[in-house]
Amino acid sequence: MLKTEQKIDKSDLLKLYTKGYTKPDDFKIGLEYERLPVHAGSMCSVDYWEEYGIKNLLEKYAHEETWDYITEADNIIGLKKGHDTFTLEPGCQMEISTKPEKTIFELENKINRINEGLKPIADSKGIVMLDYGVSPYSTHKCIHLIPKKRYKLMARYLWGILSDVMMRETAGIQCCIDFSSEEDAMRKYKLANKLSPFMTAMFANSPIRGGVDTGYKSFRALSWLNTDNDRCGFAGKISEQFSFEDYIDYVLKVPMIFVNKDNNPVFINGDITFEEYMNSGWDDYFATVDDYELQANLCFPEVRIRNFIEIRNHDCVGGQLKYSIPAIYKGIMYGSSGMDECEELLKSLQYKDFSELRYNVPKNTLDSKIRNNTIGDYAVEILKIAEKGLKSLKTGEEKYLEPIKELTFYGKTPADIILQNWNGCWGRDLHKLVRYLASGI
Repeated sequence: MLKTEQKIDKSDLLKLYTKGYTKPDDFKIGLEYERLPVHAGSMCSVDYWEEYGIKNLLEKYAHEETWDYITEADNIIGLKKGHDTFTLEPGCQMEISTKPEKTIFELENKINRINEGLKPIADSKGIVMLDYGVSPYSTHKCIHLIPKKRYKLMARYLWGILSDVMMRETAGIQCCIDFSSEEDAMRKYKLANKLSPFMTAMFANSPIRGGVDTGYKSFRALSWLNTDNDRCGFAGKISEQFSFEDYIDYVLKVPMIFVNKDNNPVFINGDITFEEYMNSGWDDYFATVDDYELQANLCFPEVRIRNFIEIRNHDCVGGQLKYSIPAIYKGIMYGSSGMDECEELLKSLQYKDFSELRYNVPKNTLDSKIRNNTIGDYAVEILKIAEKGLKSLKTGEEKYLEPIKELTFYGKTPADIILQNWNGCWGRDLHKLVRYLASGI
């Protein structure tokens, strides 16, 4: 916006969040599911431009399944059909994002239909999609960015020692939940943040990277710890007093990477915060609401507030296990007493406890110590609360907890199963790991 035009203020920004108010009877659950495409033979990450690469795969899928292209500068960077999208992350990770649904059954049906169309196309090109949190063989130095200007500027700016790993190598699962008011949003936001280290531990699924055991059960979580502390981690200190305005203040104080002007990103390189941009402008422009939304999307906290709550801290996992993630949040956040019981479970823990756990969990997962207990002790109770909440909804969705219960109740994570096989019957054979991780599409 030119400086001669009217400035925006916080009241304009607050509307972005309050427009998300939803009646409890209309609450839905959303899932964003990233996977790693690799060549079945070489196990190398699939490149965008190569003959049997991601661009070609998207073109074929769009043609056969009648999806529309999402483009930038005439390059295909994703597909869309109605409210469902198939988009690319920086290193060609492929993300399915479906329209939120009332039940997890509907999410599962939608993802199954998408995968049924993708399977024969991927098979014909020798591509397998891995349900895994980090590239098992190719490392970031040989994974090219897709042709999207935003990602080039992010790669140029993000200063953490593992930011390139995060961008090019990792894949995760995100869950989205609704809220009915600011009070409800803040309660869910704070609880989701407190649950984040426990969820990261339960779904840890990235121990093998570059063909070797890294010593971490979630190398993906480690990469986020070393990406950019200005815009990652907890947004705020999960205090008892928190509001939409507090979250906006967090976004305003983060250095800006770039701003879009005339449909082109212009690099700012962290020279100003968004607060400074709002107050004084930059170059010939003042901030717009669109600029703020871009800035908010370039912040990557464990839990992000939009006109819904976006929970971001899970390694990609496969099969029915991926549906355990929304099942846990739905049981706790939408069930009759789930939030009350979880808040009671975690009430003795302070901010420093959750902060320390973020650093312990990538390596030790369920064995991480917290006061006189372990993460695993708490995780078992969290699952019991989620199951009780789902049963109170009487939808039958508690069945989606069974895959994670079979692991957590026995002190195991997906990474533990991989490491057991890696050091045992697989004989550290990467091909066997890749076959295990292939989602079957």
